[in-house]
Amino acid sequence: MSTPHRTPISFEFYPPKTDEQRTQLDRTAAKLKAAGPEYVSVTFGAGGSTLSHTPEAIQHLAARHGYSAAPHITCMGGSRQEIRGMLKLYKAMGAKRLVTLRGDLPSGMVSPGDLRYANELVEFIRDETGDHFHIEVAAYPEMHPQARDAHADLAHFKRKVEAGANGAITQYFYNADAYFRFVDDARAHGIDIPIVPGIMPISNFSQIRRFSDMCGAEIPRWIAQRMLAYGDDAASVRAFGADVVAELCQRLITGGAPALHFYTLNLAKPSLSVIERLA
Repeated sequence: MSTPHRTPISFEFYPPKTDEQRTQLDRTAAKLKAAGPEYVSVTFGAGGSTLSHTPEAIQHLAARHGYSAAPHITCMGGSRQEIRGMLKLYKAMGAKRLVTLRGDLPSGMVSPGDLRYANELVEFIRDETGDHFHIEVAAYPEMHPQARDAHADLAHFKRKVEAGANGAITQYFYNADAYFRFVDDARAHGIDIPIVPGIMPISNFSQIRRFSDMCGAEIPRWIAQRMLAYGDDAASVRAFGADVVAELCQRLITGGAPALHFYTLNLAKPSLSVIERLA
């Protein structure tokens, strides 16, 4: 399987917590290897014993599957000392890339920790590790759901870049114009780092609709209405979803997107169905 138009791709996984989830991740990681990703990322499990799951997954993906794996790291609920320890661990493990996010406050915690915002975390990482890590941050073409307005959201994005970010990965979206306008606005504000679109394949529409309600990603009405019309016809939902997302990816590639970052939900088929339509 070839990478679409030689456009670099990457995949996001979440860290498994059970033997069944570990088996599923191994299956998915093995299948996605054929797509030749530049790297994979692993999300951060906040709170209690889950703190170890991300490093374990990073190590496993590198050792068993040969992936260059980038951990997500957040500032929510963590002290500077705890974050410093994570950075030392990832450096010792050979990680070269981090996905750096503010994150959500872990359940049961009332304090955000020593660092409140992603730009503060980026600055802290640079102070602690210099240029060792390639740092990716988040960007929101349709605006962060907690932002006051689009101008404030862009200003916050710029602060993350000025703190030392090397690149950005966007929240997923299904409207290519939102991405292109966001990139144009960022360039107009002097932001010149690569802005990689995040891609969410559609295989389970009710699940995607629930995610979108939480994160503020808009599902265009024509897509939602077509999906609803398929009802329980899961095969048609998957085929239509793959067509829609592949068309989105093709438009992004043609429009100059530097890479594509797929949110896999630890499943191989939805992402591969899109990539195969591009190859």
